[in-house]
Amino acid sequence: MEKSKNQLISEKSIRLLQQNQYTFHVDSKLTKTEMKNWIERFSAVEVEGINSSRVAKKRKKSKLSLNYTSKKKMIARLRANYLIPLFVN
Repeated sequence: MEKSKNQLISEKSIRLLQQNQYTFHVDSKLTKTEMKNWIERFSAVEVEGINSSRVAKKRKKSKLSLNYTSKKKMIARLRANYLIPLFVN
């Protein structure tokens, strides 16, 4: 099964591009190692590290309980002098 990987464009993700970090929405079952291998194979770059977090649904009734969606957010930090062309003007 192919796990979805979509670039995330937001104010924060645009600021992170200046630090050579790229943000993706991915399937919740995707691991950091799988994501690193996919980025390196797809973009011919070297990934230094990956941070991940689950994306929580917003609830209006109760702020204490969080429901998690089937998505994760991963931020890939590339080694110096590498960049992903899809994100460049």
